[in-house]
This record gives sequence, C-alpha cells and structure tokens, in this order.
Amino acid sequence: MPLRKTILLLSCMFAMLSCSVKKFVPEGEYLLDNAVIVSNTNPENARKGKSYIKQRPNSKWFSIAKVPMYIYSLSNPNSDAWHNRALRRLGEAPVIYDSLATERTRDNLEKMLRNDGYLHADVNVGYDTCVEKRRLTALYYLHEKNRYYVSEFSLVSEDPVIGGIIAADSLSSQLKPGMPFSVDNLEMERRRLTEKIRNMGYYRFLKDNITYTADTVHHSNKVKLTMNVSLYVPHNGAEPVPHRLYRIGKINFVSGVGLRYDRDVLALCDSVEYDGHVVYYREDPMLRPKVLLENLYLESGELFSQTDVDRTRNSFSQLNALRYTAIMLEENPSTGLLDCYIMYEANKRCSVDVELEGTNTSGDPGVAGYITFTDRNMFKGSEALSLRLLFALEKVSNLEGYKKDFFEEYGAELSLRFKGGMMSKFVADEKDKLLSQTTFAIKYNAQNRPEFDRRIMSASWNYTWSLNPGSTHKLDIIDLNYLYVPSISDNFRTQYLDSISDKNSILKYNYENLLITKLGYSYTYNSSHSKANRFKRVTYSLRAAAECSGNLLFFGNLALGAKKNSSGQYTVADIAFAQYVKGDFDFTLRAKFDNRNSLVAHMALGLAVPYGNSSTLPFEKRYFAGGANGVRGWTVRTLGPGRYKGNGNVTDYIGHTGDIKMDVSVEYRTHLFWKLHSAVFVDAGNVWTIRDYKEQPGGAFNSKFYEDIAFSYGLGVRLELDMFVFRIDCAMKAVNPAFSGKDRFPVMNPDFGRDFAFHFAIGYPF
Repeated sequence: MPLRKTILLLSCMFAMLSCSVKKFVPEGEYLLDNAVIVSNTNPENARKGKSYIKQRPNSKWFSIAKVPMYIYSLSNPNSDAWHNRALRRLGEAPVIYDSLATERTRDNLEKMLRNDGYLHADVNVGYDTCVEKRRLTALYYLHEKNRYYVSEFSLVSEDPVIGGIIAADSLSSQLKPGMPFSVDNLEMERRRLTEKIRNMGYYRFLKDNITYTADTVHHSNKVKLTMNVSLYVPHNGAEPVPHRLYRIGKINFVSGVGLRYDRDVLALCDSVEYDGHVVYYREDPMLRPKVLLENLYLESGELFSQTDVDRTRNSFSQLNALRYTAIMLEENPSTGLLDCYIMYEANKRCSVDVELEGTNTSGDPGVAGYITFTDRNMFKGSEALSLRLLFALEKVSNLEGYKKDFFEEYGAELSLRFKGGMMSKFVADEKDKLLSQTTFAIKYNAQNRPEFDRRIMSASWNYTWSLNPGSTHKLDIIDLNYLYVPSISDNFRTQYLDSISDKNSILKYNYENLLITKLGYSYTYNSSHSKANRFKRVTYSLRAAAECSGNLLFFGNLALGAKKNSSGQYTVADIAFAQYVKGDFDFTLRAKFDNRNSLVAHMALGLAVPYGNSSTLPFEKRYFAGGANGVRGWTVRTLGPGRYKGNGNVTDYIGHTGDIKMDVSVEYRTHLFWKLHSAVFVDAGNVWTIRDYKEQPGGAFNSKFYEDIAFSYGLGVRLELDMFVFRIDCAMKAVNPAFSGKDRFPVMNPDFGRDFAFHFAIGYPF
C-alpha cells in the first residue's frame, strides 16, 4: 500500500475513534488530554513534580497511543450487552477534567517546592483547550523564585547528655552552613541521630524529641537553623526528665502462644532453662535452645541497641522452621532494665509441591513436571531438607534413522539448607550479615535421547551471605559433576563421531565420560532492594561470576608423576577431568517512565578458556546464542559461533556453541489491559570460539568480531499472573552473519519462512 494511502487510512481511523470518545464527555466538560509541568528555572523540579499530579490523563501504549481509552469508547454507553461490558472492562474510561484535582495538584507542587527551599514559590495553572474536540491540557507553571540556604546552624538541648552526643557527632552531620534549606535533609538527619542515640542505650528517645526552628534573615535568602532536643515526657503526665540509659535484662523465648506478650498465658506454659535463658512453650518447642541462642544478637547486661534488636528479628525471620517472629520489651522503671521476650510461631513443617509445565524447544513440544517434598525442621535446628523429583518428555523432530523420536529426562535432587554454617567462621563481620546460609546437595539426572543416553551425578557444598540489602555473595566450595554416557546409537556414532573424513573432536569430547570439579564465586546486586533506591525510576541489577575446574587434580597428577591416557589427559580412576577457567558478567538497567511504560536494557558477556587437561570446554560449560532469552530471531542453539552456518541438522546443536558470548537487548515494555503486557525489542549478539576449530569454520574470535554480530527485532505479549509470567515473543532476523550479500541483511529483504522465530517461555528474559 502506498505511504500516502496508509497515512490517509490511519488519519480516518483516529478521527472516527476521536468522535467515539466525545460521547463519553458530558456537555460543557473536557477530556483531560495531558498534564504538563513547566519550569523555566530548574527542569529537575518539573521531573520530580510528576509524582505529585493528582489527576493523570489516560494511559498510552508504548507512550504513543491511548488505545485503552479508544477500546472503552467503542462500547455503547446506553447498552449493558455483554460485548459492551467486555469493552469497558478491557479498556479505560476517558478521564474527565476535574478542577478540584487540579487544585490539589497545585497545592502539592507548592509544598514540594517550599520543602526543597523555595519558600516563596507559587504555582499557576493554565489551560490549552480545544473546544471543538472537548479536550484540555492542564499546564502547571512553577515559579520557584529565590531558593533559601542555611547560613547558620545551632543546637539547643534541654538534655545536656544528649546534646553532647549530637555535638560530638557534628562531623557526620548532614546539616552544614551553605546547604539548601530542604525539609527532606532535615528529616534524614532526625532519623540518623535518633538511630544513633537509640543504639547507645536510650530506649525512650524518639524522633519526635528532635525539632527545628528556622529564622529567615531579613531581605535575604538565608536561614538561621536551630535544632531543638527535648526531654523525655513520662506517659503518666509527670514532669519531663532527662533521657536515661537502659540495659537488657532477662532474655526469654516464647513459642506457640501468639505474638502478643501476656503474663497470664506464660503461667500456663511449660518451660525449660538453657544457659541462663528460659524457653516457654505449650507444645513441642520445635527448635533446640542452642539454635535460639545462635540467632540472638542481644545480651543481658548490655546497653539497649535498636540495631541489635533488628538484627535478632531479621535473623529469626531467616529460619525455615518459623512463620512469624516478634520481639517484646518490658520496661522495669526502677532498675532501668528491659526484659526481652522473643515470640515466635512455627511454620508448617512439611509440604509437597507439584509443578507441571509445557516446554517448547525449537518448535518441539513437550511436558515437564516436578514434585518437591520439604521438611523445614529436619533436626530441630531449622534445617530444610528437600527432595525434588523431575521428569520431562519432549518430541525430537527432523531425525532420521533412529529408533525413537522423543527425548526423556528424569532425576532426583536431595538438598539440606541451614542458616550460617562452617564458612561463617572464616567470613568477617558475621554479626553484620543480613543473610548467611549453607547448602549441601546431591543430584542424579538421566537423559535419554534418540542419539545417546547420558547420566549426570553431582554433589555440591555452597555458602551464601549478604552484607547489604540487594547484594548477595555465593561461594561454591565443592561442586563435583560426573558425566557418564552409557550408550550411543550406532547411527550417531557412525555419522558424527567415527566419520572417516573428519574426526569431530568437539563432538567426540562431549560424548566421553568426564569429571568436572568446580570452584566458583558469584556476586549479585539489585539496586531496587536498597532503601535509598527503592522509589527511584531508574534501577539496575548486575551479576558477576567466576569459576575454575581441575587445577588441583592437574597439579596433583603432575606432582605424582602420573601417566596420561591415550588422549593426552590425566585421569582419576580412569576418568578424564575438565580443566578450564570461566567468567560471566550480566547487567540490566530499568527505566520506568510511568506506571505503564518502561525501558529495559540488558547486556551479558562471558568468556571461558579450556587449558591443561582440556582442549575444548565441556558441553555444559559452553555458551550458546538464540532462544527465548538471547538473540530471539534465532531458535535456541542455531546461531553462531561467528559466521558458522551449521549443517541444519538437529544434532548440530553442539556445533552452535562457543567459548565467548555477547548478548545485548533493549526492550520497551507497556501494560495493555487486565493482566496483559506487551514489549517491542531489539537483540544483538553471538558466540565465538577461542581457537579456530576446523569443525566450526568461521567461528573463531578475531579483531573483526563486530562483523559477526547478529541482530533481530520483534514483538512480545506477556500474561502476568500472581505466580507466573507466560511470555510469547515473535522475532525476525535483521542481520544474519552466517550469510553474505543481500541474504546477510534480511531486514531489507525478509523471508518469513527463513527469518521468523517463535518463542514461548515462562518468566521475563531479563
């Protein structure tokens, strides 16, 4: 269709939709088309002010078109027929301009400016009105005027001891002469000082004991700021008194009586004493007393500290066996002691979870299921013992000469998780941790394909800890994997492994028995979990990981003078072991424009180098491109490495792997209606090999690697349920490095049968 006709058709369509909206706009009123904040002084104020708008216009798909409003407007307002109800449920009612909401917005914007130091700021409201279309744009003009700054700062304290503490902490204070007179900064300083003072034993000191007095200097934009500290006011109405120090008295544990402290209830409980502490309980006390003390950060006789109370509460909340925890403090005014009662309720000890999901690998449908049995308090130390059983069945197409055309997998994993662990003794500042956990696991996995059968047996020991919100460290102390191939079909062996013309070393290596002894470390961080960044529109997450394998075994064999096998490898019990080093970096940036639209950018880099006892990487450690979470214009394991084209056979999935990986994606996400979301995306990336393997021509990484980068683009639909996100992505190839000439740029000459890829997945790609 010619461009002129397309534009004309779209213009007519939107004109008709605009007319349909009018029937929902009462006579004499206006549709709120937009709300704009204008600041000629500080554009940052206009950006911050968006969150203070009380009435917002109708939402837009991809920040372009108000499709939900037009869907709603297609309904008949005078009919309650099912199709009209459906349109109204799916759509969004036109937003009719509300003058009261505009006035509240104006007040909010003025308060925002004055709280940020613009004490004489005001906001004017203007309108851009289209009477014919009954549409209106509300314009909020910010007049900041002069900003006020703190010229002097002084402290007045009715309590000399508290005043001395604050004065001694002046170097850490956020309040300095010359700073903008910001209410947010004043509030942050109140919170900081309150936390510090309470951690020094002043249990009754509250944020309300700190107030401010501000005096403006005549004919200037300067403020004399005074911090006022008040005495403690007893609840019985007695005269105010200086704040007193409190110490921790008795520390007792209470199980199974709820989360409210009641002396009468305690009198009906059984009890047991352990190391000077009493454990009250009605039924089985669930946890060994030693475990309770290991998670306790309070100590009798020590000064009260709010941080230690919070640490204790957080530590108990990490115990798998517990559902709820509360800490009650009972004051003894005569002694200045705080008796502590740690109240906790048991979690459901055992559970069985069943999961069933559909799979789709390169267009081949399948089904997978998981059954997980969990005991959350196996040895009365809040140890979580889990047994997970797996089964999967999937069709394998495009195979000829094999006895079956399906892939089956089954397996079992037994794991034991508990808080803390042996490694805690070797990690500094254990008491400052927000999380520490040790996991032991053993696993067996059986894979039966038409071409071969494979068995994987593994055992692992890892330790996880966290020092700050959003950050997690994980150390894989031991991770042993034994890969065993009990049988290979004659057809596959003859065609690929024992080819007369070419010995495929990469394939051959991955169908021999192999031992992988991994030692690894990973670090993850998500800025949205930090209190300081929780409400920011731009957040990010990153993951960095490194691992190696086989070094101890290699040098051990070398030191002992062991002999190599016929392939030139050292062995352990006649089993060759892999030796490599691998590093990965993953970064995701999220920018939220409004409640319905966001932009997400993702980059993943990886490098793995085989050496010593290995000439190639094990298949499980090699990188692949394409698929639902990669360059989506290609199905999984059909892209790369480099310019490698492959033979087009389903058994060539090992050929499409490499030692270097790069994935870059940009995705614009929008909320459609109900629980449906959509996204448009562009992906780029590929994999490469470290060495120039003759089995993968054109796959080696070189100085012109950028010529091998593949590009694709597409559209996706996501169904966001409470527990799952079901995702469908449709993508087209844009640049295909496996071809040359015009076939290299399918974006200019697309072939749907050749360049289209469909993906069904659970969860977001990143």
